[in-house]
Amino acid sequence: MSDDLGQYLTAGPRVGLRGYSLDDAEEFTARARESRATHRPWLFPPDRTETYEPYARALTEDPARAGFLICERAEQGRIAGFLNINNIVRGAFLSGALGYGAFAHAAGRGLMGEALGLLLPYAFGPLGLHRLEANIQPGNAASRALVRRAGFRLEGFSPAMLHIDGAWRDHERWAITAPENAASAQRL
Repeated sequence: MSDDLGQYLTAGPRVGLRGYSLDDAEEFTARARESRATHRPWLFPPDRTETYEPYARALTEDPARAGFLICERAEQGRIAGFLNINNIVRGAFLSGALGYGAFAHAAGRGLMGEALGLLLPYAFGPLGLHRLEANIQPGNAASRALVRRAGFRLEGFSPAMLHIDGAWRDHERWAITAPENAASAQRL
């Protein structure tokens, strides 16, 4: 397992994070189709190869976005989920909006928590961000628990914030900043 470290930007005991590739289209979209029941009504990742390509290109080519695939190290790099940082703003703000999802075969196994734990030092280190925000629909208990365990704090409530699945949805705003991340890492 240790010989796979070179393919990842950062890796932990069970997962590694790497960038998106157009070569991932078939596996990613198959996993998204298998995970519809897990993701709905919260999330709608691309589940067809023709919709995956523009999605992956945006995450690899747009400087205001950064995308990471979560890969299982013991399973020959099988894609377990994804973490994306969208709306990256530089300058005095140094902030981004976190989006994520676990595929059905990986849900409930702690892989997302490990992956988010790897992403935070990468976001606050090499990416140079100061703040990450996660906007979560109030009924999504698993997502709220994930960010809470990672040290995010609840900052507020935004009614009708995002248009998802044909309707404007309320969201809770959770956030973490670089100093908080360092304190969380010391507690672990």
